[in-house]
Amino acid sequence: MDQPTVGILHPGSMGAAVAACAAINATEALWYETGRSAASTERAAQFGLTPVPTLYDLLDRSDIVISLCPPAAAEDLARDVAGHRFAGVFVEANAISPERAQRIAVLLEPDATVVDGGVVGSPPVGGKTPTLYLSGPASATERIKALFAGTAVRTTVLGTEVGKASALKLAYASFQKTSRVLVALALGMAREHGVDQELIEIASQRTDSYLSEPQYVAKTAARAWRWGPELEEAANALATAGLPPEMLRAAASTLARWNDAKDDGELTLIDALDRLARP
Repeated sequence: MDQPTVGILHPGSMGAAVAACAAINATEALWYETGRSAASTERAAQFGLTPVPTLYDLLDRSDIVISLCPPAAAEDLARDVAGHRFAGVFVEANAISPERAQRIAVLLEPDATVVDGGVVGSPPVGGKTPTLYLSGPASATERIKALFAGTAVRTTVLGTEVGKASALKLAYASFQKTSRVLVALALGMAREHGVDQELIEIASQRTDSYLSEPQYVAKTAARAWRWGPELEEAANALATAGLPPEMLRAAASTLARWNDAKDDGELTLIDALDRLARP
């Protein structure tokens, strides 16, 4: 099979790195410039992505489109793609609920073939090897496996049902991200009473405890603007399954206190805890 042309929506830290991996087995990896930030332009150039002027140009030239954007934008972006009658393979790789993934499939089909995706792990740079979980029509998931063969992005196919990959991603995110919020709350309470170092010492005696990694709280704060909507999606998935969503909604509400720390790489643990304690 000839090498495909791939389009990425959009070149964020994950999207740009994933697109660069896809480009290894593709003719080229495209992104569109209209309405995107200077940071996106710089990131796309850093990863060797090819700019095109508009979404229409990207869709017209792409055989495979990968959507990796903030969860809240996923459905509107898919609606824009559907409006252009895209007829290739659309990989819905955002951290959204299975129900939203299925709605997006309905939006895009029958013109496009929709593959549900979920990325678990850090962006594929510096030796990191995230896994892209896939579910959807077998012929399409095989194309995506081939696209990432031999790259830093591993792929695992979960079956043919759209929604499975999104469910796995959110199930993992529910614990991984909520547990880090709980670390911040526990440290904040302990610090109020002057026993935060003792708490860390207790936690460090246990294996695989996020409480022994307090430095991760600042990273959590910087990513809160993305993680909060993801936990809201996970809460919706829990509610649909008849399970209580309140803890994830509460975690999302906690994360919202850090929204103004968006992508702040200089934030310290003390700064993050101070922001969390604001009324």
